[in-house]
Amino acid sequence: MIRIIRTLLVALVVVSTAGCASGIKGWIVSTRDRQGDIAVSRGNYKDAALAYRLALAVNPLDEHARAGLTEAQLQVAAANFRISKFDDALAALSVAARYDPSNPRLAELRSEVEQAKIKRLIVISNYPTYKENAVVMRTAYQNLTVLNRRILAELAAFSYTYDTENLTRAIRDSFELEAEVARNRRRLVAYRQLVESGVPANETSGSLAPPASLLPLP
Repeated sequence: MIRIIRTLLVALVVVSTAGCASGIKGWIVSTRDRQGDIAVSRGNYKDAALAYRLALAVNPLDEHARAGLTEAQLQVAAANFRISKFDDALAALSVAARYDPSNPRLAELRSEVEQAKIKRLIVISNYPTYKENAVVMRTAYQNLTVLNRRILAELAAFSYTYDTENLTRAIRDSFELEAEVARNRRRLVAYRQLVESGVPANETSGSLAPPASLLPLP
């Protein structure tokens, strides 16, 4: 009888310990899930991905963490794609694919990244200095915004000064804006031609001529 009682006591201790361990694991997973959710709400997808990964390390079957990690990795991949970090984007998508391989957004984004990688290679081979000139183009168009704000400021000033000098300056700036728009359009057309068709070949040597700056153009 004593032996039976001892056996029952040991069994009760084992069951109690297992239940406690299960409760601790559940608490850890739910805590990590909440941390991931908070990070997502703040737009911090890297920290969210880490939190969900920690949850899955304890419970690989946790549906909330699996869905959360998939979404976080998709967001990380999209962010890397937008700054041309294609390999990092594909790596993030590979992680997402482990938890939701049939996700249509995953397949769509992977296709976009892979196509962009190929297109970038073509652009680089056609026009090696494309990146530097892209910066020039963006700056030129940002300057149009500055001119436009000056015109709006002069019009606003006239509404309370009634000084036609404000209108004169607005007209002068509008002519400058119009001329800049035309120049930028020509630059943009030239830029597209270079990235699509490449730098014109040197007729005498057959090698590629060094790329000319897009600025200044008439």
